[in-house]
Amino acid sequence: MIVITAPTGNIGRHLLPLLLEAAPTHGEELRVIVRDPARLPDAVRERVEVVIGSHGDAEVVDRAFEGADAVFWLVPPDSSLAPMDAYCGFTDPAAEALAAHGVGHVVGVSALGRGTPVADRAGLVTVSLAVDDLIAKTGVSYRALANPSFFENFLEEADSIREKGVFTDVLDAARKAPLVTVADIAAVAARLLLDRSWTDVADVPVLGPQDLSPNDLARIMTEQLGRPVRYERQSLDELHSTLVGYGLNEEFVQGIVDMKQAKDNGLDAGVTRTPDTASPTTFEQWCARTLKPAVLS
Repeated sequence: MIVITAPTGNIGRHLLPLLLEAAPTHGEELRVIVRDPARLPDAVRERVEVVIGSHGDAEVVDRAFEGADAVFWLVPPDSSLAPMDAYCGFTDPAAEALAAHGVGHVVGVSALGRGTPVADRAGLVTVSLAVDDLIAKTGVSYRALANPSFFENFLEEADSIREKGVFTDVLDAARKAPLVTVADIAAVAARLLLDRSWTDVADVPVLGPQDLSPNDLARIMTEQLGRPVRYERQSLDELHSTLVGYGLNEEFVQGIVDMKQAKDNGLDAGVTRTPDTASPTTFEQWCARTLKPAVLS
């Protein structure tokens, strides 16, 4: 029995079809925790057991983890809360349920940065690493998918790219860093969930195929979209003001700002890309398949 949290989210919606395809061969049953079952396709609802509710709720995870052999764990960031409450507070009930039901294996979505000089002041990444520690203390075998920033973040910039030919961030324009698509993260998660021969606790970096700078990204977007796209660097103060203006919790906003500053100071540079840590989808491929339709629609 594999339990999947956030099955309709960015990663979960790629993970669930992979598990559904492989489950019969591996003799696995699938159980999902979802607030709104209507968001699951009809064909999916017919093939999985559905537990309705939030996986931050103690009663829900207690019911969902009963009889489970493995869990896919993802914390949905709640920007209305302070980071520690949004991440560790959300995970506390699950940690108790994992121990109570003797779940053997957990695969969690986490972040790069552990062991780097800035890991303890990296905002949302710091609390994400704390979630890993919380789960590991339950005694499960745990694999933390240590991810950089996602390609999919650029979908939030689609309007700006369409209307002004500009995307923004706070990173130095020449700083190269790993980037990954959520579909590749889901593929790694599926492999780990289906082959549970691993034990103990470890990070599994998922680094994409190459490091890219904002200038590289602008060049690739220009080539793939067939229109000029440039990068505009925003100050940390501007980012803070913008996010507070959206009504986000101020401590959560500071967590985002601290994370961005840490990334500009090498947070994502602590792991070497190897055939085991690389993932296949290039930014060029993702732009052609996903960003271009979003921008040109």
